[in-house]
Amino acid sequence: MSSGPESEGPGKIPEGSWHTYKRLLRYVKPFWIAFTLAIIGNVIYAAASTGMAAAMEYVIKAIENPTDQNRLILTLLIVGVFAFRGLGTFMSQYFISYVGRNVINALRTDVFDRMLTLPSRYFDDNAAGRLVSKLTFNVEQVAEAATDAITITFREGLTIVGLLGYMLYTNWKLTLVFLAVGPLIGAVVSYASKRFRKISKRIQGSMGDITHVASESISGYRVVRTFGGEDFERKRFQKVSESNLKQSLKMSSTQAISVPVIQVLVAIAIAALVWTMLSPTIRGEMSTGQLVAFITAATTMAKPIRQVTSVHSKIQKGLAAAYDVFETLDERSELDFGIFAPQRVKGDIEFRDVGFSYRDQLDNVLNNISLTVPAGQSVALVGRSGSGKSTLVSLLPRFYDYTDGEIRIDGHLLEDFTLQALRAQIALVTQSVVLFNDTIAANIAYGALRDCSPEAIRDAADKAHALEFIDRMPEGLNTMIGDNGVMLSGGQRQRLAIARALLKDAPILILDEATSALDTESERYIQNAMETVMKGRTTLVIAHRLSTIENADCILVMDNGRIVESGRHQELLDQGGAYAQLHQMQFSEHA
Repeated sequence: MSSGPESEGPGKIPEGSWHTYKRLLRYVKPFWIAFTLAIIGNVIYAAASTGMAAAMEYVIKAIENPTDQNRLILTLLIVGVFAFRGLGTFMSQYFISYVGRNVINALRTDVFDRMLTLPSRYFDDNAAGRLVSKLTFNVEQVAEAATDAITITFREGLTIVGLLGYMLYTNWKLTLVFLAVGPLIGAVVSYASKRFRKISKRIQGSMGDITHVASESISGYRVVRTFGGEDFERKRFQKVSESNLKQSLKMSSTQAISVPVIQVLVAIAIAALVWTMLSPTIRGEMSTGQLVAFITAATTMAKPIRQVTSVHSKIQKGLAAAYDVFETLDERSELDFGIFAPQRVKGDIEFRDVGFSYRDQLDNVLNNISLTVPAGQSVALVGRSGSGKSTLVSLLPRFYDYTDGEIRIDGHLLEDFTLQALRAQIALVTQSVVLFNDTIAANIAYGALRDCSPEAIRDAADKAHALEFIDRMPEGLNTMIGDNGVMLSGGQRQRLAIARALLKDAPILILDEATSALDTESERYIQNAMETVMKGRTTLVIAHRLSTIENADCILVMDNGRIVESGRHQELLDQGGAYAQLHQMQFSEHA
């Protein structure tokens, strides 16, 4: 990971607040100088606040004895105390914010880095909107716990300690009277904290739902409008938004009740203090100035006590968010124990009795798949939807790990390759093309291809028959194509994906319904380009249109996760089996 400490390995972290805070504090460690300056600022602020209460004794003296010297000292004292407090406020707020934002940056980077290494199953189980919510909303909640909450807790907590210290020093008996309500305040805070944390978890869940529903509706706006889904989406969004509102109001009501209850308890303590103070036996030899200073310290303490207790909601939100963030950091990355990292493989592929099942399914999606693809040959996979074609090819780049049998490339087990080296050998074109909000050139030369020359990019686009529309664009290869290529047609997007695969020039090529989005004319061009690019490469083709794979070296017919027929196009037609039936069906439809 780029910043912050390493995660503590897989598995859930304990529920304990202190355990979670300890992990957060490890992110603070690299910024200990700024954190120390923030603490010094808090100490200065607390000392100044205590000094303001203590200064009341000198105010009374100056009023009772208004000499020129006392007037000057009192004036300087007031300015000095406020200037001192201002310095403390600046240091505490700025430096704790500096630490907090850096902690958030480190956490956010770590979570994103971890997401890039998580297995495909994790993304199958978690909606994209909820994962985005983790990176945005949840991490910001941690920010509040790491900045505002720490600042207020330290600053006001030290102020309380300073004022209590002064009160004990002045008259310890009166201080004990004031402290009598301490256990009651503690009980209120404890109850509120537990409730805050429980509600915070629900708020995070509801925010994930809001992000998820909104992102689905926004990205699928054409389907929503075409099929009249506006009312349905409106109601769906209102439902999750109202759930968030309900939980937020519960949080607000708990905070709104706990703060005045604590204030009333503090007021009772102050009233008891005043009543007791008027007793000559308790008051002892305290002067009027000392009495006023003492009562000022007690009343001054009401504000920091209120702030320390009200900040509990932010702390509990932050803890709940940090727990959720650490849960993601503790997820297992893709298994990558391989050490074999060749520059380029020949491309011999062998499947031996391969079986695969998704985590929650009892039945295997693939059963006893055995096939050999010599380097440079093409194998086409055909069969009805759900027969296991896409699952089979997704095992090759290890998007999923097979559960039975073994797969080898050039005689080496897939697990022996490092993931980076394995995937460097494979170019992939899928039916659902993924493009980025960038230029056409950047989309073709994506990732590890970004250093390719403009000439190479143009050549790949030419071979994919993409130049005929690229050259009509206002800025050619440098034209921005919008979110997921929204400015392009389905066929144009598909040709960019094919150009990307051509530019990669990998020894193994996977074409998953790669020509499905093309019109007849474009398909003919692409078919010619594909025949050229497939020469010398091991190619696995999933095809819906059987006309596109008639020249494949081998055609495999799949059904219910098994290979039921294999052979060349004419051989399979002559057999009159499943392939012949599929071919006849498509021929009839075409006719």
